[in-house]
Amino acid sequence: MAAPRPPPARLSGVMVPAPIQDLEALRALTALFKEQRNRNLDTIGVAVDLILLFRELRVEQESLLTAFRCGLQFLGNIASRNEDSQSVVWVHAFPELFLSCLNHPDKKIVAYSSMILFTSLNSERMKELEENLNIAIDVVEAHQRQPESEWLFLIITDHFLKSPELVKAMYAKMSNQERVTLLDLMIAKIVGDEPLTKDDIPVFLSHAELIASTFVNQCKIVLKLTSEQHADDEEALATIRLLDVLCEMTANTDLLSYLQVFPGLLERVIDLLRLIHVAGNDTTNIFSTSGCVKAEGDVSNVAEGFKSHLIRLIGNLCYKNKDNQDKVNELDGIPLILDSCSIDDSNPFLTQWVVYAIRNLTEDNSQNQDLIAKMEQQGLADASLLKKMGLEVEKRGDRLILKSTSGTPPL
Repeated sequence: MAAPRPPPARLSGVMVPAPIQDLEALRALTALFKEQRNRNLDTIGVAVDLILLFRELRVEQESLLTAFRCGLQFLGNIASRNEDSQSVVWVHAFPELFLSCLNHPDKKIVAYSSMILFTSLNSERMKELEENLNIAIDVVEAHQRQPESEWLFLIITDHFLKSPELVKAMYAKMSNQERVTLLDLMIAKIVGDEPLTKDDIPVFLSHAELIASTFVNQCKIVLKLTSEQHADDEEALATIRLLDVLCEMTANTDLLSYLQVFPGLLERVIDLLRLIHVAGNDTTNIFSTSGCVKAEGDVSNVAEGFKSHLIRLIGNLCYKNKDNQDKVNELDGIPLILDSCSIDDSNPFLTQWVVYAIRNLTEDNSQNQDLIAKMEQQGLADASLLKKMGLEVEKRGDRLILKSTSGTPPL
């Protein structure tokens, strides 16, 4: 029988790094616990205590760091595909382990702790996260630092975004940079290879309410960007990303009908388009038309595509919706949209989105068609611009008709 191994030595209250054979033993245990029959739930609490001790010591020796990583791998393996083990891991690890590890400078420790969190989360435990928002926000911060991490991405897209209550609570407490990260992942979920499922739609309708109401309430903040003093205003940049989310949401048929009738949204978008259009014409600022290609190495425009996306959103909101078509007309939005169609390096595909919006505004709407035809006759709408859109004005008796030049029936 082998002699018992003496306990690890301590020096001034700090544990001496484990010998190599201890690390090898820990690796061997980690491998063994990948097998279901070898799992022993009594060891989970001890493993968590050791991991928290490693974090508390904050010693950077490679051997101790390796033991730290192996301890997390052990917990990840023991919890994998085993609900009983996940429950025990959660009881011992939440919230201290995640608070300690998700913001660790070592990428592997962040990756292993996020794997444990992803594996252990379920609908019931998501409610506990609402009471510990710092953990949820730490996940978003970690994704900012490590956007390549698959576990962090999956925690947010497969767990967080399925809880409207959590997202709403997080958004209220986050910094603007963190909000941009969350909104980017919301876009990734909407435009991903796998379409939103029937179960996803009610959840994303709740997200749409948060996004639309926030945009309606604070969209004018983007006008801060006209001042050089506020050229990098983070609240304004977060508001720009709200617009990007709305564009993608309204491209989804199930979300579009809800947003088409959202109170004040269409009016606010038209109002904002008018304000930035005037601001860009009156003085030289971030919203001014840039008719030349940027030189290589130029700093990217933080508002790039903003006007294009406003017009895209108007087009989406008016898609087969007579009430919104008429509302744009009442708000003098049609001349504004036509006047926005110019070569602008800061707004890629601007002309294409104007064409799209005008087609949606005039489809089966004789009043809007008549307006554009009269504008062309009065010289208020450029005939060459209409031609680019595939439209032309034809006089039939006493009436002006806006028709398609492609030979298709009138709009």
